[in-house]
Amino acid sequence: MADTILVVDNEPDILRFVEVNLRLEGFEVVTAPDGEAALQTAFEVRPALVILDVMMPKLDGFEVCRRLRLDPRTRMTPVIMLTAKTLMVDKVVGLTAGADDYMLKPFDPIELVTRVRTTLRRAADLRDSSPLTGLPGNHAIGQELSRRLDDGEQLAVVYADLNHFKAFNDRYGFVRGDQVITLLGDVLGEALQEHADGTGFLGHIGGDDFIAVCRPDQVPQVCERVIELFDGRIAAQYDPDDAARGYIEIEDRQGDKRQYKIMTVAMGVATNERRGFEDHRELVQVATEMKNYVKGNRHSSAYALDVRTD
Repeated sequence: MADTILVVDNEPDILRFVEVNLRLEGFEVVTAPDGEAALQTAFEVRPALVILDVMMPKLDGFEVCRRLRLDPRTRMTPVIMLTAKTLMVDKVVGLTAGADDYMLKPFDPIELVTRVRTTLRRAADLRDSSPLTGLPGNHAIGQELSRRLDDGEQLAVVYADLNHFKAFNDRYGFVRGDQVITLLGDVLGEALQEHADGTGFLGHIGGDDFIAVCRPDQVPQVCERVIELFDGRIAAQYDPDDAARGYIEIEDRQGDKRQYKIMTVAMGVATNERRGFEDHRELVQVATEMKNYVKGNRHSSAYALDVRTD
């Protein structure tokens, strides 16, 4: 599957020039004419890379890049910035905002494609990501948790997954199941963006399992917002008749029909606020225990926080 590149520029000729050359190299391309449209498209499409002009109306490229880096959904997305300016200060500001590379206009198509491929390859080396959600995978999650523990941060690990997901997958197929997984990643990312002050982290373990990281004091707001968003959107993933009934019917191996209610989200939370953890795997293990405890309540979305002390 071809990588999707988001190209952002308020000059139509530049936009078309970049788009055509990238498509000739086999990339999928989406475009945006300004900073606000760029952010909306980035959150919806989850591009593999963003090519971003500096000088744009509404929001300039520096601000767009900064916001991409603050949002857990796009924090790891590589950014190449374009500018006609040659002042060194603009390069410094762009790199400080989180850009991975910088190109000066006018540029050669060969250079453009080379920079894109190099940046994508470097980003892939730096993170193992989920092909479905584009979020950091297991290795990157472990590195992030280890770094925060080593730095002495107070952190909370939220382990989230779904109740009745397998039944939904069996009923509707893996394509619609993948849409639900993406939905859960979206609401976790939105909740972190709203309540984690730009310091949240979101990773995708695999399947319907996710790890979110925030500060301990942010846990109630983050988890309650996840529940609110997920419960408000999940019914739309079902066929109208099933959603109206509030359940689906699946035959088990014995041929008996079983009812499965609309999916809910279960979250287990572990923090180092009251307990010391030297290994991030111990922290994840406690979060997993709490998540499994919550999964016993399959009738509503919920979270449980480990409050044990050393």
